[in-house]
Amino acid sequence: MSDKYRDSDAPTRSSGGGKGRSRRGGGGGGRKRDAGADKEPERKRTISEPKGGWNPDTFETDKTFADLDLKDSIVKAMDERGFKHPTKIQAALVPMAMTGVDILGQAKTGTGKTAAFALPLLNMIEPGDSMISIILAPTRELAVQIKQDIEELAVYTDIKVCAIYGGQSINVQAKQLEKGPEIIVGTPGRVLDMIDRGYLHLYDIEFVVLDEVDRMLDIGFRDDIKKLLKKCPKDRQTIFVSATFTDEIEKLARTYMEDPEKLEVTAGALTVDLVKQKYVTVEPWDKRRMLAHLLTHEEPALTIVFCRMKRTVDSVVRYLDRKGIPAHAIHGDLSQSKRNSVMSKFRGGDLNVLVASDLASRGIDVEGITHVINYDLPDDPDIYVHRIGRTARAGRDGHAWSLVTPAQGSLLTEIELLVNAEIPARKYDDFEPRERPDDWKDEPTGGRPTYEVKGAPTEPKKNRFQQDEPPKVEKLSEKEIAAKFPGGIVPSKLPGKMMRGKAKRRGR
Repeated sequence: MSDKYRDSDAPTRSSGGGKGRSRRGGGGGGRKRDAGADKEPERKRTISEPKGGWNPDTFETDKTFADLDLKDSIVKAMDERGFKHPTKIQAALVPMAMTGVDILGQAKTGTGKTAAFALPLLNMIEPGDSMISIILAPTRELAVQIKQDIEELAVYTDIKVCAIYGGQSINVQAKQLEKGPEIIVGTPGRVLDMIDRGYLHLYDIEFVVLDEVDRMLDIGFRDDIKKLLKKCPKDRQTIFVSATFTDEIEKLARTYMEDPEKLEVTAGALTVDLVKQKYVTVEPWDKRRMLAHLLTHEEPALTIVFCRMKRTVDSVVRYLDRKGIPAHAIHGDLSQSKRNSVMSKFRGGDLNVLVASDLASRGIDVEGITHVINYDLPDDPDIYVHRIGRTARAGRDGHAWSLVTPAQGSLLTEIELLVNAEIPARKYDDFEPRERPDDWKDEPTGGRPTYEVKGAPTEPKKNRFQQDEPPKVEKLSEKEIAAKFPGGIVPSKLPGKMMRGKAKRRGR
């Protein structure tokens, strides 16, 4: 490989430093490589005017993309794909980014934030500016999604985009980097790995974008992000995009950004009017039956079912399969080729029901998702917003149903407070609940876990500053009191002082 694409200061894997690992295929220890992972999931997308027209709460209806001072080649690509008006975040972030300032942008899911940072990059980057921009994403699926989105927008430019992420062959990605792509999209772990192997350097980076930075911090990429930002030149432009602003994100921005402009766009994000939300009360042992009941009676077109745990995802898919409902799973334990295959079927319309874990669902941007079902309520109400943001995208209608157990009333209330709306109940009179099975084991209901030790004595709650009451004394009769004194004479007053102090005391 040419030295042009090798980081001379970065250590390469050797027999000593990379024990048990091999460059070939990025695997090691004789493990069979997942050949199907090299093929990215196919994407079929068509944009049409949303039902009911271009909602002014979501779109800047008095503007077009030509009004954003974008190159003709970019505007042509937007027009051909049906993008007519920019969303609120696009109309605000694109012109600001093209001034070169650092930006801390807040935008909810489904507001077109990928194009919001991709359009100014395509407008400012010239073909041949090898490895001049890097975009970091929390998951493989989102990295691939961003890469495909940018390729669609860059179809009439000569700008190349490369996605590097775990699960795909190191050699395949190294060959892509040899071509000198102008934009690199990747997950933090694999980007660092490619730098360590000498396939990638960040010396020429002028643009850095962190997408869904809140999620990257949540899933443990904090140290990796700091390492990567330190490797980039200081005179770069940095853009953070996040659904929420936390103290940790603000601290990260102060450390690695220069006087960032704070951009908060909440209008047109995720509104109750766009997502029709309902919940169904069901006992935990009846949830699989209720899910099958929903899917067969409501007949949703394109559905994502969210579960809290990977083992629940697999269990639900097996149950639906036994009931004759075609469904596929997607979670972190699946091979990359399997994940790619499932996503290609889902995007192509060959699969109607996708059962997913939260982390694996990041980056699922499929046109026409009509329903989101929360099989498990999430531990964090913010995740609920991310989940139902898979539907009702770009101003379209969508439905979100949640299966809620009787023990999850408080968690449902937290969600309602967050979305600022009361979620109505949906009842199915033709669904017959079962009695609790003898072998049923309860699982966590979500929220902060509580623990109970069976057989342990319980003490009533007590104010730590409250004084104890004096012990109750049994009242004695006069005869019982007299019996306690010699001769039965009960003193009526205290004795006088000891001889007015004249008595000789012991020890003197």
